[in-house]
Amino acid sequence: MAKVIHKFYNQNDSLLLPPSLGELISLTHPVRIVSDILDKFDISDIEATYKSGGTRSYHPRMLLKVVVYAYLCNVYSGRQMEKLLHENIHFMWLSGMNRPDFRTINRFRSERLSGGRLEGVFTKVVELLNSEGLVSLNVQYIDGTKIESVANKYTFVWKGSVEKNKAKLIDKVRGVLSAAEEELAIEESAEIPEELPQKEFERRAEKILSKMDELGISKGKQRRLIEKTASESKSKLDEYDRHLETLGERNSYSKTDPDATFMRMKEDAMNNGQTKPGYNVQISTENQFITNYGIFRNPNDQGTLIPYLDSFVQRYGMQSMDIVADSGYGSEMNYEYLFANCMTPYVKYNMFHAEMKSKYKNNPFLPGNMFYNVEKDFYVCPMGQHLDFIYYKKEKSDLGYISTKSVYMAKDCSFVEQLSSVRFCRPKQ
Repeated sequence: MAKVIHKFYNQNDSLLLPPSLGELISLTHPVRIVSDILDKFDISDIEATYKSGGTRSYHPRMLLKVVVYAYLCNVYSGRQMEKLLHENIHFMWLSGMNRPDFRTINRFRSERLSGGRLEGVFTKVVELLNSEGLVSLNVQYIDGTKIESVANKYTFVWKGSVEKNKAKLIDKVRGVLSAAEEELAIEESAEIPEELPQKEFERRAEKILSKMDELGISKGKQRRLIEKTASESKSKLDEYDRHLETLGERNSYSKTDPDATFMRMKEDAMNNGQTKPGYNVQISTENQFITNYGIFRNPNDQGTLIPYLDSFVQRYGMQSMDIVADSGYGSEMNYEYLFANCMTPYVKYNMFHAEMKSKYKNNPFLPGNMFYNVEKDFYVCPMGQHLDFIYYKKEKSDLGYISTKSVYMAKDCSFVEQLSSVRFCRPKQ
């Protein structure tokens, strides 16, 4: 029987000429691509954040390479990056065997890459792809997804609830002040307004307490009620005002992450439509490269398309000619914007998939299934009645867009059908 022979193995064997780290990394490895690309960029805006004097600091280009490559590897923790700089040969080569700790890495990210500097790196990469002919920036394939925030899902603040509780509190304060003023014969030239101003509230409370002091009322149920109203209601009203200021145009936010809005996630394990704090992330792609991105607090894709396309112009100083997106972006407001800015939309309208179903196609009373006479502008209902044009009606959407709808009505019956008339605003020739 032949003897089994193994290859030589000795962990402590020394090499006469130790190899360099670069020799151990493939020439086509992504770490080399990251290094080569970032070596071409001007990072003077990052270098300008450093002050002269003091001890030597780690080179900003090295730290930038480490952060970008770590993000490429789905590593976002500063401590994990520090660990990789000690253990991973790719990070060792990228950093030139420099080993900054996690505090240095986090400080670099928070102080040196803030103010849009990291976003500027993304823009430069896309511009490099454009100069190499890999992307044209003339078309955008747009889609979005909901990303859940790390905030506690039970720390929600709802705008409707805040407005309702604030109105109740104002009514309560109004009743307490009015009753006290009536009993003390305090005349007020003006009524308490619906939205009780804080100064007006304080002035009336102080006036009532001063009148009680004049009458020697230092105790009693009514005085305690006024004092309690003055102390507790003021802080509560301030709290409601802070909530409304944080909410702005949104309907909700999280106390532990005020930038997050409660929205329904695409992955709903409970399948009960539960809302969670999150963000609506939009991206554009071309030739499998991401060319633009945006993070929005609006859960509705229809409301994000216009500001998202505006961000593309701000980033590159130009706009794409063709816009491709699904029916979630289809609306009269968005079509008008796209045509007005000379863009060709390949965007389904929001009712496209519903109209493909037999339930819709077999309903003869829906406007799209009725016969329409273009020349005389009337519809014919299944009963044979003519629905003639009556007037135009304007409606305002939740996003503030004003649309015009045509109203048609039959003469011989009470049947009324309002038909949306989608009007495209095409660019002037």
